[in-house]
Amino acid sequence: MTAASEQWTITKPALVSRRGVVAAQHVLAARAGVSCLSAGGNAVDAAIATALALQCVEPWMSGLTASGYLLVAGPQLPGVTAVEFSGVAPLALTPDDYPIDPSVPPTFLGFPGVTGNRLVVGWQAVAVPGAVAGLAAAHERWGRLAWPELVAPAIALADGGMAVDWHATLAIAMAMPDLARDTAAAAWLLPGGAPPEPGRRLPLPTLARTLRRLAEDGPADFYEGRLAADWIADARAGGSCLSLDDLATYRPRIVEATSQTHGGAVLHVVPDVSGGGRLLDAMALVDARLPGSSEPSAILDALADGLDRAFSRHQRRLAGPREGSTTHISVVDATGMMVSLTFTLLNRFGARVVSPSTGLMMNNGLSWFDPRPGRLNSLSPGARALTNMCPTIVTRAGRPILAVGASGGSQIVPAVAQVIALWLQGGLNLEQAMHHPRLDATGGGTVRLDPELPEALKHSLAQRFRTVEVPRTVFPRPFAAPGAVARDPAGINSALADITYPMAGMAEGG
Repeated sequence: MTAASEQWTITKPALVSRRGVVAAQHVLAARAGVSCLSAGGNAVDAAIATALALQCVEPWMSGLTASGYLLVAGPQLPGVTAVEFSGVAPLALTPDDYPIDPSVPPTFLGFPGVTGNRLVVGWQAVAVPGAVAGLAAAHERWGRLAWPELVAPAIALADGGMAVDWHATLAIAMAMPDLARDTAAAAWLLPGGAPPEPGRRLPLPTLARTLRRLAEDGPADFYEGRLAADWIADARAGGSCLSLDDLATYRPRIVEATSQTHGGAVLHVVPDVSGGGRLLDAMALVDARLPGSSEPSAILDALADGLDRAFSRHQRRLAGPREGSTTHISVVDATGMMVSLTFTLLNRFGARVVSPSTGLMMNNGLSWFDPRPGRLNSLSPGARALTNMCPTIVTRAGRPILAVGASGGSQIVPAVAQVIALWLQGGLNLEQAMHHPRLDATGGGTVRLDPELPEALKHSLAQRFRTVEVPRTVFPRPFAAPGAVARDPAGINSALADITYPMAGMAEGG
């Protein structure tokens, strides 16, 4: 008997404007970013404000303890620049403290489980976070507004408390067994010992106080000041080997993006540590097979081969299936400056522990590392994480025309590749490219398909791959959650956040 599918149509119109636009996984965060555009800020200011606001509205995805990457480009800027602020293993880490335990399930990246699941849950899973340093570096280099102005919208959201919708209730319920074991997490997210019902507001007084300190004392306080001392003390009390030395020595990296021509434009990605290498490999095969414009089915047929080959080639570098809790922000301002920013706590609610002194949800960034020695991504002191995140900027004649990225673990690269290919070569506008039925290929000879794809394409793919049809639903999520902004030659901007993510939205201003 054929399984029943959900009986609704999921759509979301693009926002089109001559003003600046922001696309984010929560509309309140997008509005926070736009408030900075309206105050005279640029795309970098808006991206930072959006990022800071997100932890107040979807704390299971990101926050001050997250890690990630930011790309920036603009008409007056030379090339495309990447800010890499990935997680780092503590300097005092001892790999022997994470012995492999066959009775513990593998991590979401497919690495062996360790005793106590301590690579995934608890304070021993926390990596040195890069978000504050990365955002601060971007602000120092390109920002226009003062730092406190960028934190102010997040403070306002924290003061109002976190509004709970059904999606938040579901996220909390799924993580409840782990959250319940942490006193601070349970006090915040499990009022009365249970997930909050939709319609409630969860107070965020400790987080609001932390954000005020961040605004008043500056981002350096997170790594070297009172704020650093407070949360590191919590970490040590919880059993982490993190130290103030780890924070004092952390530095984000500012480097030139890696670039590759495709479809008459140039794709720019974060070099070395991100999923960008897989994206470029996959798109190179598409460009070789279809050097000009083509119809969408032909593009996706070629893209499946490119993705399968790219992931198989990179499999030793970073394995992994589909889970994870990442968030993506895309911004373009009225001048044409663009930012593509992806960052994450890694798993949903990260390590599922909260710093009681600061109200910060902690990352579980050590899950990025393989506990087995001798691997490219092995757990070792001071190691920098390799990830699936893939923020991308596309330029033509030196001007940015598209900023795109996604959340969704190993499915990020296929989602980003499809949006770019359909938009550049398929003749689709941003709204059409984002709504087009999807496929997902991450190596191993299997391709996952939206049933709405054309039958001829599904038949062609079935001749070369194991194909599995997976209807697009709100939850569980069958594909990654992309978001993008675009700019046409006339200076018209468009933005669209993921169409299936409930609170994902766009805003305009400036």
